[in-house]
Amino acid sequence: MNSRLKVLGVTLAVIGLAFIAGGGFAYYKTDQGAKSLQAFSAAQNVKLNYNEAGQLVDRGETAGAVAIMSLLTNDWGYAVNMSELDPNDPVVNTASEYMYQMATIAHHTLTGTTTVVLDEAVTTDDGTVFAAGTYEFATENRYWTGFDRTNPIEGAAREQVWTGTTHALIAELGVGSVTASALQIGLGIAALLAALGATIFLTGIGLVWATRAGTEAVKARALRPATSLA
Repeated sequence: MNSRLKVLGVTLAVIGLAFIAGGGFAYYKTDQGAKSLQAFSAAQNVKLNYNEAGQLVDRGETAGAVAIMSLLTNDWGYAVNMSELDPNDPVVNTASEYMYQMATIAHHTLTGTTTVVLDEAVTTDDGTVFAAGTYEFATENRYWTGFDRTNPIEGAAREQVWTGTTHALIAELGVGSVTASALQIGLGIAALLAALGATIFLTGIGLVWATRAGTEAVKARALRPATSLA
């Protein structure tokens, strides 16, 4: 029985080491990804703005940052990790920073105005006439799908408000946020593999130690001189 338990213990120890090695490899690859993302963020030099008190500001005002954070957390339902918003490291390189920067672009897009010029009068299908002229159009929280394209002013404004650059920046920041989150998951998996491996390894070593102790006890009893009952 002891020999079988010893074999089982050795097998478990080997399996545990394999899990620990897998955890180490997962950490190595995750660390590579994190360094690459950090380098890419540093090359772009996109930074969040903080005041001297360490508060987020937008165009120099904390009120703007509050509005952006409200869009991010209330309208979009994103759970911001405040520890990732570090005034000592303003470069955008964490999931929450990427999402905040995305919300900054979206906020200014949603609350801005644009000028639409109709060179000539336009009559819509329902008979409404829009005279030629210049119109100031307020976006009023309209996303890309929120514009009425049958309205010549809104139809023209949509292309001017939600430009290709705006869409590209939001898409890039979205990829950065997902990448940063995936790297965090990678670290968690690496830690889980290492912890599981250590547990299995210690269990295996424990079995080997227990069987060895049992074998030594049996040998000790065998070598003990017999006592007379007389």
